[in-house]
Amino acid sequence: MASRTVTKDIITLRGSAAIVSEFFGYAANSILYNRGLYPEESFVKVKKYGLPMLLIQDESVKSFIANVTAQLSEWLEAGKLQRIVLVIMSKATNEVLERWNFSIETDSEVVEKGVSREKSDKEIMREIQAIMRQIASSITYLPCLDEACKNHTSFPNYFNCGVFDVLAYTDKDIAVPFTWIESDPKLIANPQMVKLHSFDTKIHKVDTLVSYKNDEWDEQ
Repeated sequence: MASRTVTKDIITLRGSAAIVSEFFGYAANSILYNRGLYPEESFVKVKKYGLPMLLIQDESVKSFIANVTAQLSEWLEAGKLQRIVLVIMSKATNEVLERWNFSIETDSEVVEKGVSREKSDKEIMREIQAIMRQIASSITYLPCLDEACKNHTSFPNYFNCGVFDVLAYTDKDIAVPFTWIESDPKLIANPQMVKLHSFDTKIHKVDTLVSYKNDEWDEQ
């Protein structure tokens, strides 16, 4: 009689934290590319999540994103991260133009008791693919960013083109690493919003939303 082997994908807290932090790194790269904060030639194409993805090659930006994702993974594993936001600002005025918001819900039982969950890796990848496709198509639904920006981040690191901030919303009882600084939320007054897809590892659920300033709505 023919037989088949069936396996289950076990998701641990550490594994889920790694999935979410890695996702943010790739999402941040995709946003920087698709919103034109750095020139096209600054990026190299790789394959990830079954999709062609763009990664920035500037060593300073790569190091910055790597340090951010490493810290996010630590906070996620501790169940202390509530939200991560990538903010794009105007070079001339520092006015906030876009906020890419990644809200995170954590299964408290997993953090407290160390239990694991089950979910197919392929299913998680399909959910992430949907978000990445929406980021890649952002030029079709977001206003044009008319200017190149100068990078200014809360994990301070300065570059010559494009301004962006990375904000982390954490539980109040954590110690803030010296490489991060307290920041205002950099909100947009009366923003337009587009809700993107979400993904869920069964331990961390990530909901994605982009809010943006749309000058067309200011016209009389």
